[in-house]
Amino acid sequence: MNGDQHNTVRRFDHPGEGIRRAKPAPKGRQLDPKAMEEIETLLGDRSRQRDLLIEHLHLIQDAYHQISAAHLAALADAMRLSFAEVFETATFYAHFDVVKDGEPSIPPLTIRVCDSLTCALFGAEKLLHAVKAGAGPQVRVVRAPCVGRCDTAPVAEVGHSFVDHATPAAVLEAAESGHIHPDVPNYADYAAYVAKGGYKLLDRVRSGALPVETLLQALDGASLRGLGGAGFPTARKWRSVLGEPGPRLMAVNGDEGEPGTFKDRFYLESDPHRFLEGMLIGAHVVEASDVYIYLRDEYPASRIILEREIAKLPPGGPVIHLRRGAGAYICGEESSMLESLEGKRGLPRHKPPFPFQIGLFNRATLINNIETLFWVRDIVEKGPDWWTSHGRNDRKGLRSYSVSGRVKSPGVKLAPAGVTIRELIDEFCGGMADGHTLRAYLPGGASGGILPASMDDIPLDFGTLEKYGCFIGSAAVIVLSQEDDIKAAALNLMRFFEDESCGQCTPCRSGTQKAAELMEKADWSQDLLTELSQVMRDASICGLGQAASNPLMTVIKFFPEEFATRGAAQ
Repeated sequence: MNGDQHNTVRRFDHPGEGIRRAKPAPKGRQLDPKAMEEIETLLGDRSRQRDLLIEHLHLIQDAYHQISAAHLAALADAMRLSFAEVFETATFYAHFDVVKDGEPSIPPLTIRVCDSLTCALFGAEKLLHAVKAGAGPQVRVVRAPCVGRCDTAPVAEVGHSFVDHATPAAVLEAAESGHIHPDVPNYADYAAYVAKGGYKLLDRVRSGALPVETLLQALDGASLRGLGGAGFPTARKWRSVLGEPGPRLMAVNGDEGEPGTFKDRFYLESDPHRFLEGMLIGAHVVEASDVYIYLRDEYPASRIILEREIAKLPPGGPVIHLRRGAGAYICGEESSMLESLEGKRGLPRHKPPFPFQIGLFNRATLINNIETLFWVRDIVEKGPDWWTSHGRNDRKGLRSYSVSGRVKSPGVKLAPAGVTIRELIDEFCGGMADGHTLRAYLPGGASGGILPASMDDIPLDFGTLEKYGCFIGSAAVIVLSQEDDIKAAALNLMRFFEDESCGQCTPCRSGTQKAAELMEKADWSQDLLTELSQVMRDASICGLGQAASNPLMTVIKFFPEEFATRGAAQ
């Protein structure tokens, strides 16, 4: 400024003179004393460490059936976190009912009606509307994605109790009776498992009687691969983690949220210690000090079983942490699971680095699926030749197929790897349901594509389906008949991916939304949908967006009759 301008500036002889001061007032959200007392009572002597945020949110949700803004603020204060951190985490997960200031309270009981594909085939939409119409004011009725009980479709969850083969009357009766807690099925407990030789293999490994390399050679000889969907060779993964600098951790992926999949629940609810022994062997091999089991929230009975049985394990070995998911399909992706285990939103990480290098809490981490670990004991004790003696159509090993849809006997079917859909239906499922003929099938759950009945001779295993735009994934097989609308099935799956997209990347977030809008039209714009699908495949961060269009593209490719009457809109 020039001299004249400088002379016009007023000077103040005392600090603050001439400044108009507002009356002092506290900034930011104020803590509610009652909410603070309630949070302190809930937490008790539990640790306030950052990675327990989701566990503590579950405490609030379970106690109050919702999470108020006042409770969020009090929890943030107790854990020395910002309100924004706690709020963004709580609102990311579907099972946390966050009530903002000024919003009405949520009814004390929630009924969730599954509307994923298999339940949709068996009348989920009618069930949802009928239950809504019959429910009282103290009950909230909402849609829910797959709850992992596809073999008993349609399914409703009343509180934390499930109504299988649900009818409106049965669901409303359960709600009225107060039967809202899970039923725990009969299973082989610790004593029964030990009585049949359980944990002897673990003892041999820990004592050195069975060298680690010998064990790894057995897994190599069996060609055991990850059975959660990725199919990575198990022994190679264990060696890779062991080759990284310590200290190391282990994380178990029990978040099987793929529509049509329920095999992990089946094994946890029947023979949990076979999984636990495999887990402890893996932890010993990679010298993991701690093991984190991430179990989906839709499996409350499995969680009760694991809590009971882990407590019975003898002292020694790694520290086992059982962590609870909160209704986010994306957390089945391994890096999203790690973020959730750290108490954050389940946003996929960019790779590299890979989790075996920098994983949970920035430490080298072994990640395995529940079923993969379930088979470790049998393969090592019986030998790799026992495992490879099974198989069909030039494939080797066993697969646990979760079968649902239009078959007489749905459920988990332990069958030779490489079995075809016709063999699976006829030999293991009692044939097609009465009055139904095979029209189409999903070989690998929601993201595994849809194939016509004319392609019923393809071996169902790793590496056999990719050339058709499909994959086996976790072997979730959904069978469709002449009674089912193929395009409607594909739309149901796309809506699932739209709802479950974490929103981090535009190709997936916007792509699934736009694809669902286009698929709602009577005439599909095949060229536009194909172009959109390619963008999603090429540019999405993780497998959700990359595979979301598989059902769409296989319908376009293999079901030309769906487009013959009107022709595809261009």
